[in-house]
Amino acid sequence: MSKDPAMQLRGNVSYATVTQISGPLIFVSGIKGVGYDELVQVKAGNRHSMGRVLDVSKEVAVIEVFKGTTGLSLGETSVEFLGRGLEVGVSQDILGRVFDGIGAPADGKPEPFVKEKRDINGSPINPTAREYPSEFIETGISAIDGMDSLVRGQKLPIFSGAGLPHNALAAQIVRQAKLLNSSESFAVVFVAIGITHDEAMYFRKSFEESGALANTSMVLNLADSPPVERITAPRVGLTMAEYLAFEEAMHVLVVMTDMTNYCNALREISSSRGEIPARKGYPGYMYTDLASIYERAGKIIGKKGSITLLPILTMPNDDISHPIPDLTGYITEGQIVLDRGLYRKGIYPPVDIALSLSRLMKDGVGKGFTREDHMDLSNQLYASYARMKEVRSLEMVVGEEGLSEKDKMYLKFGEFFEQNFLNQRENQDRSIEQTLDLGWQALSVLPEDELTRVSKEEIKTYMKKS
Repeated sequence: MSKDPAMQLRGNVSYATVTQISGPLIFVSGIKGVGYDELVQVKAGNRHSMGRVLDVSKEVAVIEVFKGTTGLSLGETSVEFLGRGLEVGVSQDILGRVFDGIGAPADGKPEPFVKEKRDINGSPINPTAREYPSEFIETGISAIDGMDSLVRGQKLPIFSGAGLPHNALAAQIVRQAKLLNSSESFAVVFVAIGITHDEAMYFRKSFEESGALANTSMVLNLADSPPVERITAPRVGLTMAEYLAFEEAMHVLVVMTDMTNYCNALREISSSRGEIPARKGYPGYMYTDLASIYERAGKIIGKKGSITLLPILTMPNDDISHPIPDLTGYITEGQIVLDRGLYRKGIYPPVDIALSLSRLMKDGVGKGFTREDHMDLSNQLYASYARMKEVRSLEMVVGEEGLSEKDKMYLKFGEFFEQNFLNQRENQDRSIEQTLDLGWQALSVLPEDELTRVSKEEIKTYMKKS
């Protein structure tokens, strides 16, 4: 190997001045003209690995190695800077395909036809260029469609916990999601971050058997992959979604699971760099980093397509105030919260509507979108369910004999609502009409004078006495 630290290889600059190897990171000194996020090739004997520039100071570059640094040594390692960022090829041919965390095919098929290559580090949508999210996306899941509706261009996270069925819910949403009463093109980009091989097989089998894969691009990052791939996987998926949405005029739903694995990888890399930790050991810039992902979703003025983002995260110890759900909640427009108590009762999906909220729901439902009674019905169901929970708390103190007849009606309503409205099979695809009719059936258990959030005309039109 040449003694000269800077060697010209294929027109790019290569350095043999690796001074430190720490976890997935290598440190190179004496660098010049190196850019942030620049793609690099790491060489050690016959081994070639790819990486990216994570940080640049005056003369030192910090590099993340995609496949890890195992087997690398200071004296034998050289780094070639390629003068560009990590890119992913895009075209409509990415639909129906499976990729790894850096955008390479992972389904055993050849490279898809590439119309163009794009840097995965896209920019968040400029607020002045944003079009306000509107129009309903049907998931076929009553707890979401009826109570916390998803709107095109929205960012609506799902907060789950360890052992709860968020993977089943994610797969069901991918299989069933569709535009309502629209002939516009619709696609799904599914990004799995840090999942096991069994989970990856579950998702692939679910999408293949249902036929959903034909209209889906999958980006799978496995748990035994290096942490840096967990950093690139969501950006690869969003780059694909941006092309489909804003170049091919498609409405794209991006489902990401599990963003907690992403944040843990961010913490691991931050620790390897020797950075001062913030809350619970996560880096202080985690809010900005998450925003750089979430804010790439939305609608752009003058563009026909849209990107709707549904990130899923598991709350450590079911703590909704943990930094990951806490910061996510500041950036996104609501949340869907899964409840362990409902799960123990055998209810799927176990959505706690008391803690769930879709802030943009009002802009995507009602007359011209779903049905004119949708918003009033949802408000009434929320109010009645909240009253029912108060009655359940009272029952624990005074017993059933201490409850009034009206209180008992609310308990009956709560049981019907949970077992028939919230609860559905994993392969059950309910139309919005079926969901709204189930909501009215639940309300029919209560006296009409208790239904203060819906009009008499709506009661007369839609109420069906059980």
